[in-house]
Amino acid sequence: MQITEAPLAVTLVVGSNRHGRFGPVVADWLLDRMRDRDDLAPDVLDVAETDLPTTFAPTAEARAALSAVTPKLAAADAFVVLTPEYNHSYPAGLKNLIDWHFTEWRAKPVALVSYGGLSGGLRAVEHLRQVFAELHAVTLRDTVSFHNAGTSFEEGRLKDPTAADAAAKVMLDQLVWWGLGLREAREKRAYSG
Repeated sequence: MQITEAPLAVTLVVGSNRHGRFGPVVADWLLDRMRDRDDLAPDVLDVAETDLPTTFAPTAEARAALSAVTPKLAAADAFVVLTPEYNHSYPAGLKNLIDWHFTEWRAKPVALVSYGGLSGGLRAVEHLRQVFAELHAVTLRDTVSFHNAGTSFEEGRLKDPTAADAAAKVMLDQLVWWGLGLREAREKRAYSG
């Protein structure tokens, strides 16, 4: 099997680290969809389980924290970033994770999944698009968003999964297309952007 035929290594980044967060509920739903596919090999990186310093100094503490996180990002062919919306943007912990890395995101696709109140986290998604463009990552056009997420789920399950399942399929199909294409391109020549 050629490497381009191997399942796409996708890291799901759970972007919230607040106490009582809703992110794990959405992450579990999304992981079920990802694991149902033969063309994806998902892994999870949860911001709440990382302890990255907030000051950018190359200390021993920073290097130790990065040694647990960076390999997961580097090994990924693609990403799904799950974010809530806090104050019309995405969480500080997610920003910190993104900012500690540069080459790990380059020339790779990023799918965005959001949740929140009325806006469903879409303002956070639009901010992330700008950040990932600066990092030379390709964000997918189609997203999955959960408006009033807390009322959409009951006991960890979507009350009506029809629309969300359809949106996830479209998004994951696009992620596979971009992920395989960019993986093949990176195999043939180094990205120099």
